Amino acid sequence: MKDTFTHKGMRKRLVETLRAKGIANVAVLEAINKVPRHWFMDSGFLDHAYTDKAFPIAADQTISQPYTVARQTELLEVNAGDKVLEIGTGSGYQSAVLLEMGIAVYTIERQNELFKKTSLALPKMGYRPKKMIFGDGYKGLEEFAPYDGIVVTAGAPYVPKPLLAQLKVGGKLVIPIGEPVQIMTVFTRKSATEFEKTEHGEFRFVPMLEDKN
Repeated sequence: MKDTFTHKGMRKRLVETLRAKGIANVAVLEAINKVPRHWFMDSGFLDHAYTDKAFPIAADQTISQPYTVARQTELLEVNAGDKVLEIGTGSGYQSAVLLEMGIAVYTIERQNELFKKTSLALPKMGYRPKKMIFGDGYKGLEEFAPYDGIVVTAGAPYVPKPLLAQLKVGGKLVIPIGEPVQIMTVFTRKSATEFEKTEHGEFRFVPMLEDKN
């Protein structure tokens, strides 16, 4: 896996694009500048790796647009050492960005083909989540809860209650809700029973599927 000066230059330009679109979190921008996004894409799309667009990967899924990854990561408001649950490992790109930030990542993928591919690929790239499991993201991952943040990388028709339950007080769930267009929604846990909800614009995601495989 090569990461050339050309790739690094393209990443710098991508970071400037994201900054111009309003991404301000320095740790997020630095992580995106470090992660070789071209490693996560099929060879036919390598020329497009550092454009701010989503692209197809295996199992009819996509690697998210860099702006979307940056925005969701920024909305989590997490710091090095925090614990994050990712629902929808996909290509592993979002995991890699969080890992570059020093986050302890727990991640769930419900597409078996993608799970097998990404669980082999990430360690080869030097990215090692604390736990990567094949399972139903709607249920979360209770055995390692509570989490400082939970990020959902697919469009959800509703908010899965187990995800809210697995947040620490002060933690944030970042989840795109709706069909066919999603509203990026953040739930901040204020107490055992109280959550604050904020909305952050329209996005388009592949749908989050329940009990797949």
